[in-house]
Amino acid sequence: MNPAMSSTDPRGYTVPDGLLRERVILVTGAGRGIGKAAALAFAAHGASVVLLGRNAQQLEDVHATITAAGHPEPAIAVMDLARSLAPAYLDLVEQLRQRYGRLDGLLHNAGILGHRTPIEQYDVATWHEVLHVNLTAPFVLTQLMIPLLRASADASIVFTSSSVGRRGRAYWGAYAVSKFGIEGLAQVLADELQNVSRIRVNCLNPGGTRTRMRRQAYPGEAPEARPEPAAIMAPYLYLMGPDSRGVTGQSFDCQ
Repeated sequence: MNPAMSSTDPRGYTVPDGLLRERVILVTGAGRGIGKAAALAFAAHGASVVLLGRNAQQLEDVHATITAAGHPEPAIAVMDLARSLAPAYLDLVEQLRQRYGRLDGLLHNAGILGHRTPIEQYDVATWHEVLHVNLTAPFVLTQLMIPLLRASADASIVFTSSSVGRRGRAYWGAYAVSKFGIEGLAQVLADELQNVSRIRVNCLNPGGTRTRMRRQAYPGEAPEARPEPAAIMAPYLYLMGPDSRGVTGQSFDCQ
């Protein structure tokens, strides 16, 4: 077990009905994969979800699914984290402030794989892009959202980690390094906010899941060998809900 891991195991969490009622939760990368599954799960348990992603059509499809099910109407924020500059971030913060006045949850799910290649041969431009999307953008978004999170009575920040962000593995390059950075960012932020705010900060490693990124990383793997994203949502719901109050600075596995 990683030293940062908690003895708490949210994988077997039994999710109460209405767990996230009246909560406002921002999900990045909400258009597909794990982000989509999380947005649907949060909404199904009562949250008003802010769907952030770069593909407007995908976000609109998620929006339609949520509203058709009779859950709280979500908001859509179209942003390309690889290219968005300060005005886009500041505009998002202002829109959330005006619409909700606070933020109760922030799930950093968006990320890119880059290349699986030796460090000796790694493309520098790709390195910069992966580190920007996977580490710098979550840092900037978190920093700007902290005032809205402070306005919540019970706020949770969840960063997406990886097993290769705890122990480096050959050929994972910038992706692994970005996830090591995420683990460090979460620990530093959790320590800064503990005892001086009602914001908790944790990491989740989803593990191998049936997503587009998994297919990119392991093109020869049979898709049915991995669970659908919807099957690993218990830890996400646990960390976003009130039952995880006091749990901070930890790194959990979903599988």
